[in-house]
Amino acid sequence: MSFRAFTQSLVYESPNVPKEKDKSGIHCLECYGRNIYIGTRGSVVQHLTLPSSSRLEADPDRTTREGRRRKLGSGGPVSQLRAVPVLNHLLVLWDRSLSAFNMFSLDPAPSLKRIQHVSLFQVCESSLSTQSQHASVELVTASSRKRGIRIHVLGVDRWECVKEVALLQDPVALAVEDTVVCVATGNRYLLHDYKTGNGVDLFPHNLNKQNVIVSKAGRGEFLLNGPDCLGMFVMSTGVCQRPPLQWPEGVLAAGVCFPYVLTLLPQALHVYSLVDQQLKETVCLLGAKGLLPTKDGVYVFTEREVIFLSMVPLEEQIQTLAGCERVQEALALLGGVQQHLPQDSYQELHKTITCLAGFVHFHLGAFTEAKDLFIKGELDPREVVRLYPDLEPVCGAFHSHLTPPSHARDLKALRQEDRATFQLYQGFLVEFLSAVRGTEQGGRSGAEVDGALLRLYAEQGGAEQLHLLVSSSEAWDLDASVAVLQHHQRSEGLDGYFTLGLLYYSHRDHMNAIETWVRIADGHYEDTSCSDIYEHIVQTLSLLPYSDVLWAFADWTLLRNQEVGVRIFTRRDPEETHLSVQDEVLVCLKKYPQALVRYLEFLVHDLKREEEKLHSLLAVAYVAQIQPALHRREEADSGVREAREKLQQLLWQSSLFDSAAVLARLQPTTLLLEKAIVVGRGGDHQQALEMLVHQGGEIQDAWAYCQRAGQGQTRELKQSLSLDLLQIYLGSSGFTSAAVDLLNANAAAFDLGRVLQVLPESWSLQLVSQFLLGSLRGTSHQRRMGGVQRGLAQAELLRHKYTWAQASGGMLRVARGCVCTACKKDLTESEFVCSLTGELTHTTCSSRTKS
Repeated sequence: MSFRAFTQSLVYESPNVPKEKDKSGIHCLECYGRNIYIGTRGSVVQHLTLPSSSRLEADPDRTTREGRRRKLGSGGPVSQLRAVPVLNHLLVLWDRSLSAFNMFSLDPAPSLKRIQHVSLFQVCESSLSTQSQHASVELVTASSRKRGIRIHVLGVDRWECVKEVALLQDPVALAVEDTVVCVATGNRYLLHDYKTGNGVDLFPHNLNKQNVIVSKAGRGEFLLNGPDCLGMFVMSTGVCQRPPLQWPEGVLAAGVCFPYVLTLLPQALHVYSLVDQQLKETVCLLGAKGLLPTKDGVYVFTEREVIFLSMVPLEEQIQTLAGCERVQEALALLGGVQQHLPQDSYQELHKTITCLAGFVHFHLGAFTEAKDLFIKGELDPREVVRLYPDLEPVCGAFHSHLTPPSHARDLKALRQEDRATFQLYQGFLVEFLSAVRGTEQGGRSGAEVDGALLRLYAEQGGAEQLHLLVSSSEAWDLDASVAVLQHHQRSEGLDGYFTLGLLYYSHRDHMNAIETWVRIADGHYEDTSCSDIYEHIVQTLSLLPYSDVLWAFADWTLLRNQEVGVRIFTRRDPEETHLSVQDEVLVCLKKYPQALVRYLEFLVHDLKREEEKLHSLLAVAYVAQIQPALHRREEADSGVREAREKLQQLLWQSSLFDSAAVLARLQPTTLLLEKAIVVGRGGDHQQALEMLVHQGGEIQDAWAYCQRAGQGQTRELKQSLSLDLLQIYLGSSGFTSAAVDLLNANAAAFDLGRVLQVLPESWSLQLVSQFLLGSLRGTSHQRRMGGVQRGLAQAELLRHKYTWAQASGGMLRVARGCVCTACKKDLTESEFVCSLTGELTHTTCSSRTKS
């Protein structure tokens, strides 16, 4: 596929005549729209009308139509033509005079006399857009008699010279951009702004050795034929913003048809790119005399022909370059013409070429660059996946829209010939697919991406990556994926059973998933990729809803470890544990006492369930957990101590359990303190203390019971409990020393008057002296603290009285418009409240605020 920037078509060919009589040779050319004007060497102006086609072709039905001809006289050739459509004028330079004719009839403009002694002229294009009623354009002419240029204002029926600019030498070529004239004199180029009068000398040229060229190159820019065969781009400010263009000797004419520079030689037209200054195309044109650039192409004329070189659409050019694998040139051209393309077309072209560039790097083994280009170009991952021999079935009926590079590597052959290099290509594919997976780019072909990664991970043995992959997608076909894993298990002995379970789970086939993992845990399958398969099963079951799958594996889980297995019920959202499910779980856990205790603790302590049944079941479960150890006389065991502490805490804190049922369960045991707690929670503290004292309990247990039962109660109840324990000690034989120790160690817990009433008369003062001293000291302290509190209260009352007196000593003025600071309504009542800061409120508002 060869690259062409322009296509060639013949526009006009003059009839053949004897050479000695031929004066119809083309000497100059002008074009406006579909209108072409030819100036001949025989003083004739010919009007042609092109067919209405965007691209001229040699078609019999689309021929150029000849219009009027105008014979100017018997003088020399027509030197220059210029159409001025805003005035409907055609300006003709002939016989050193400038005349104006009608653009279509070619009749002379009667009110416009010739401008004599003109060697060159140019029209300022910035003035051609004038659409006012009195339209006019600016015209620059070079005099053949004076060294200088003139500025004219051309109207419909007049032209007027408004300014003259003197030069040191005769002008030989000129071009105009806005108000700046670029002039080539006998030995150099210069710029002159005829509005401001500023001028800039540019650089010299050799008129004897090269053709002087001055043409417009774009907005505010000129193209000049510089020294040493350099095409110089000069801005109207005198600076160069582009590098010079190296072109051959003997250039006849040059012009710009963006994004190309066209240089005409006698036998050819050279096409250079403005983007990279490189020669892109050479068009053979025998006997070419001159060229006329337009926005759509360029007209080239010979003695007898007018040829139009139509520019190939930019999109087509860029695609052609990409097809020739000249991707860097294509990207450079695309970037250079971005402003001239629709945004959608630019983006699509940029993506396509970027992807093609990525494939070039891919087949060269430059994987980092390839991946970056594929992601930047938003390449469909299937375009890469389909290149791998084992992964072609993954893409199914996918049809590629990209033409692979001519030097593309055959990965199937590479796999057989160079396994190490092929593995590098596999590693690239893994990295690329992992990068695009989950993104918008990979989402369009999510199943294919995941399927390819599954095969790659399975082949490479990447267990961790494989687990993450199958756990996070359900896009691929389950049967095909299972077949892939089973194939690699058989052929390569990989640990794939845990992954197989993850695959089932991601497709919501929970029964097969758990069953596969259970077989691993029971030793039927060998797989070391999961360090704790049992914990994983429990975690998975805890995430499943209450369903057949959960109940199918509940017994297996609990039989293996009750403490861990019960988490399938306790690691749940509280909203899932409703009443019907709760009862079903309790029935299931009757065979598993440790699990039952953990589940009841979950309901009572974590979910704060206030059901008598649950609290009673938990208390009974604690007793059942403790009782076997008591029979074995293992009361000091840490597990037993912990269970007793939990039971005691439940009995103290809960008021919802069935006291009779719990007490009946405690009766055959030696849990004396627990029995006392249950009796005391019924309100009979006297009986509870008697049980602790008389049935072999520790003295410390009785006093600890008093302390715990009195927590959060009134001082009178606390003193009553202490007095009950003292009376039990005094009424029982052998507890005299315990009674003395109780009094002396806890004097503050007793009411002195009531203690003196129950003490035996036989006790000496010395026996209870420590108690008496402590009790009197405490009573004295309380009396003094009471006095201090009364004093502080009186001081606070006095302060309030003072504040009240200060506030009531002045006058308050309630004027119309005074509003309540609380409700923002007017104060219309005679009663109101004034704060210490002077804010007035309604009495009702003040009371609501205080409440």
